[in-house]
Amino acid sequence: MTPYAPLYTLHLLAALIWVGGMFFAWMILRPAAAGVLEAPARLRLWLEVFKRFFVWVWAAVLLLPLSGIGMLHLGYGGFDNAPRHVHIMMGLYVAMLALFLRVQMLQLPELRRAVQAEDWPAGGAVLGKIRKVVGGNLLLGLLLVSIAALRPSF
Repeated sequence: MTPYAPLYTLHLLAALIWVGGMFFAWMILRPAAAGVLEAPARLRLWLEVFKRFFVWVWAAVLLLPLSGIGMLHLGYGGFDNAPRHVHIMMGLYVAMLALFLRVQMLQLPELRRAVQAEDWPAGGAVLGKIRKVVGGNLLLGLLLVSIAALRPSF
């Protein structure tokens, strides 16, 4: 086994957890929760979901650049020799990170405050904003995965 293989495996797992988690939340959990739960229960559920999922997203956020930089150096000898699709993938990661940080640092505390105050309309409005950001991030993640699949690094 080459040193590249464990880095590639970690990289794939981190991407699958992050993008797959967003896909599950957007396509399965969100419609199911909206269909059967009233606002108080639904908003409390989402706070618990975010608390648990974001631990894994933070792991992915840290593992992706570490493993990516390792693969970049092992495969191309550095950033300057990497093909364009690798540069694009790195840019998409930065955009996804910015959207995740927006939810984590700005919108999630706002949702938490609304739920603690039992202000369900405000909580619903914040959750709607989070849904849009996560939807955009999911699209970026799917684009990134598609680029990786169509343009394998090695």
